[in-house]
Amino acid sequence: MKSHYFRQPENLMKQSNSNASTGTSFAGLWGQGGTVAAMSTPLASIFGSGFLVLVPVLASAVGPYAIVAIVVVALVAHQVGAIVRHNIVCAEPVLATGENRLTTLFERVSDIALIGAYVVSICLYVHILTAFVLGWFELDTAFNKSLLTTGIIAVITLIGMSGGLTSLERLERWALYLTLVILAALLVGFAVYDVGQFVGTGAFELPNMPDRSAWEIATIVAGTLIIVQGFETTRYLGEHFDATTRIRAARWSQYVSLSVYVVFVILAQPLVAVLNGEYGDNSLIILAGAASVLLPVPLILAAGLSQFSAAVADTLAAVANMDESSAGRIAPRWGYLAVGLAAMALAWSGSTFQIIAIASRAFAFYYLMQCVVAWSVCQNNTERARFVGIGIVLAFVLVFAVPAG
Repeated sequence: MKSHYFRQPENLMKQSNSNASTGTSFAGLWGQGGTVAAMSTPLASIFGSGFLVLVPVLASAVGPYAIVAIVVVALVAHQVGAIVRHNIVCAEPVLATGENRLTTLFERVSDIALIGAYVVSICLYVHILTAFVLGWFELDTAFNKSLLTTGIIAVITLIGMSGGLTSLERLERWALYLTLVILAALLVGFAVYDVGQFVGTGAFELPNMPDRSAWEIATIVAGTLIIVQGFETTRYLGEHFDATTRIRAARWSQYVSLSVYVVFVILAQPLVAVLNGEYGDNSLIILAGAASVLLPVPLILAAGLSQFSAAVADTLAAVANMDESSAGRIAPRWGYLAVGLAAMALAWSGSTFQIIAIASRAFAFYYLMQCVVAWSVCQNNTERARFVGIGIVLAFVLVFAVPAG
């Protein structure tokens, strides 16, 4: 969730830098204000929906080359994460003083972009939730998913307007724990399946390459940026953690999550063939069932809890950001209503894959503005050139990203 910018006192900054150079203590890693504690929010966001849709999206785009695609996406995400980490150190002090009007303007545009991105992600999370729940009962038609998505968002909106949404924040950590457990179970189940397939046939059965041009592949893969989104949340945890802790948490959150995603795609590849080229937003249920009859039910439970929790978190974040951007002129009650209505309208805009592409574009615009913020406070020409390069990639996502399917 976004909070006010945090500028460390000078003595705390020196102490943090000293700790970073001489090693991190056990308390610094595991204490209440340590790196592991700071990692919970970005990890919950990154793992929130990505693992649920990652495999079918990439299989639809590049078939047997999904491993290459996820590595490329991971590398791009890591470079974008470097922008966020740069802004924690270099942009936050400038924004705290308000001395650079241009940087402040860019940041305000970025804040507005983040509100829009959160609205799209709320719709996406709930859409995935409904796809998994309805898929289990074989009721996952487009109309049913949009209708149930609208209903759940309406409930979240009403709870928010009544002032009770903050009490649900604690779900985020439990959702993360459950997601990690299910992810681990899926990895083990997929690995056992893969070994059995290799022992039985001496080879792995990989999905066929879809009939797509290089341009189609590039634009579809560009639309998967939302899958690895979430590392930017450390930027807005300044009221709880110092800059060094947030930077370390952002970096290690990406190391952990992206490594898991790469392994996840590798182990899932031999199972993708069971989908027979038909890739849906809840295809992971079929893959889980192929690996073990014990996996689908806990997977659906994890999907439901994690997506609901993520939707609640992003609703709170969007309203808080709206309140801050409007200098308190938009009351939280009306903020919840505006965010909820916008997310409900999006629920009828298309399939889950289409909403994924829209969300990727929305976050690409936010990250692009963060590149501009970083460029405006940086005096190193080499670093500025790197920001421009990353910005070009994000501009490509913003303009050309399309849904899988």
